[in-house]
Amino acid sequence: MNGFVGQYEHQMDQKGRVSLPSAFRREADGDRFVLMQWEPGYLTLFPEAKWQDVQQKLLEFRRTDPAAWNQVRMIIGQAVEVAPDKQGRILVPASLQVAADLSGAVLLIGNLDRIELWDPATYAEVVKEKAGEFQQFAHKLFG
Repeated sequence: MNGFVGQYEHQMDQKGRVSLPSAFRREADGDRFVLMQWEPGYLTLFPEAKWQDVQQKLLEFRRTDPAAWNQVRMIIGQAVEVAPDKQGRILVPASLQVAADLSGAVLLIGNLDRIELWDPATYAEVVKEKAGEFQQFAHKLFG
């Protein structure tokens, strides 16, 4: 199957490490990722191949819009490269843990070409808040 699908809940340990599900590691086709927060509330984990696409877009944005230098700097400045250890855990830096309010349980959600890391309670709130929009979307997609 292609793409990251499903959701898994894992505990973050005292050192800030969380297990990357084996299904996600297999799908990644490599062991290098870029972890960042580009939208409030959660973190995004890009596999290396997808990150290359994002990086090209950022370079083009910066090249074609001089005002974009600072935005690109802010995005890249808080991004980190991570790789699973032998136990399949990735290290979430303290600053990103705080930014996404992650501690204890972490919900890892497949989102086709990337993985999202959420605080389970925050994710539940967002899903509940947007539930009405889902019916319209689902009907367009599957109807």
